[in-house]
Amino acid sequence: MLIRMKVKAGARKERIVEIGPGRFEIEVKEKATQNAANGRVVALIARHLRVPEKSLHMVSGHHHPRKTLRVI
Repeated sequence: MLIRMKVKAGARKERIVEIGPGRFEIEVKEKATQNAANGRVVALIARHLRVPEKSLHMVSGHHHPRKTLRVI
């Protein structure tokens, strides 16, 4: 299963909004430096989907606000 999302790093509050099947808008407090925001995004999606973080793999968007994760 693929999950597509648009991420805003450096937000005041963290939030996750499901805008469609497998599509999310996510805001995280971490800045987009040294992979901090990506790590937090994976943690939030894992908690939302109730799966372990290790079962999520970032397919694309490592350095871009639009990201795609694969659930293994």
